[in-house]
Amino acid sequence: MKVQELMERVGSTNTGLMLAYIKDGLEEMNIDSETIIESVKLDIVKDQRNYDLPSDSVQITGIRAKNHLNSNDDYAPVPRLIGKVFIGDSDG
Repeated sequence: MKVQELMERVGSTNTGLMLAYIKDGLEEMNIDSETIIESVKLDIVKDQRNYDLPSDSVQITGIRAKNHLNSNDDYAPVPRLIGKVFIGDSDG
């Protein structure tokens, strides 16, 4: 949709004001939505608990594991543990 079409729909004749509204709206949508820049796959190793993450990581949005709670070779999200852990930690 062009700016002229948008102006006709809302009944405005001020192009500068409409462009400002459009830019503000795009900026708000950018703030509200997350952009995933990179996905990283790590192989899990039996009896290994800790893994090194890439040094340029800023935020982890989710972790998925193959065959987690299924047997269809599908990747399923691993739920985040929230709250007090009642199982002892053998790794300290």
